[in-house]
Parts: sequence; structure tokens; C-alpha cells
Amino acid sequence: VEAVHLIADGKAPRIPQPEEGATYEGIQKKENAEISWDQPAEALHNWIRGHDKVPGAWTTIDGQVVTFYGSSLLGASVPAGQELTIKGASRPGLVTKNGLVVFGNDGKMVLVKNLQFEDGRMIPASKYFSSDETTAVELTEEEKKMAEDIR
Repeated sequence: VEAVHLIADGKAPRIPQPEEGATYEGIQKKENAEISWDQPAEALHNWIRGHDKVPGAWTTIDGQVVTFYGSSLLGASVPAGQELTIKGASRPGLVTKNGLVVFGNDGKMVLVKNLQFEDGRMIPASKYFSSDETTAVELTEEEKKMAEDIR
């Protein structure tokens, strides 16, 4: 009550807030988002999820920086997949039909849905070992007419 009266009377003390530490900008740097693999699966999941979309949690695979997006904890048994060596990880990840499975130091699993490469290209993690084949998009007659109208 006393504080409210001081404010109402215009006599409340005013203490300016310091500028130091007044931003979150430093947290959002890409170099601060590298994944530390010596953690339990839940901590890995929280790290990846916490950096999704900006700046993106990343690691090194085959000498190139790869950013992980869309993680979830995986409670099932270890799925079948193709092994993928990840720098710093205690055991290789598995590229499965559902995405990339990575392991925490507790042996539990995290499923990562999407990967982005240094060149900006983003792919579903399940397609990591797929060749870079491109498929042509087939337009219906209505879509062809719309494309022509847009041109």
C-alpha cells in the first residue's frame, strides 16, 4: 500500500535499469548452438528443440556443419537404419525411414526430422543417404493454365 501511495504522490524512487545484460542477442549466435554429445537424450532433445529454428543446433557430419531441426524423444526399441558417424557422438546415429536417430550418453534415443547443410539445402533426415535425384513436377491442365496466367 505504501508503494502505491508513493507512486500516486510522485515520490517513488526511480532507479534506472542498467543497459548491460539487457538483450538476448548473445544467446542467438550460431557458434553457441553446437551440440555437446556427452548428455542424456532428454538434454539433447531440449537443446535441439530450444535452438529450433534460430539459430539451429548443429554438429559436424563428414566434415561439414549440419543443423538439426524437429526433434522428439523416441521411447521404442532401436529401429533399423543405416549408420551415420557423427563427430563427438559416442555411437553412430541411424538414418531410418522416420528420420535420424541419435543417442544420448544414457543410451536413450532422439529422433531428428530435418537436416540443413551449410549451403542452405534442407532435407528430411530420412533421405540423408538418398542420391540427389530430382523429380519433375507434373502439373494438371488447370495448374498449367494458372501458371500461364501468372506468367
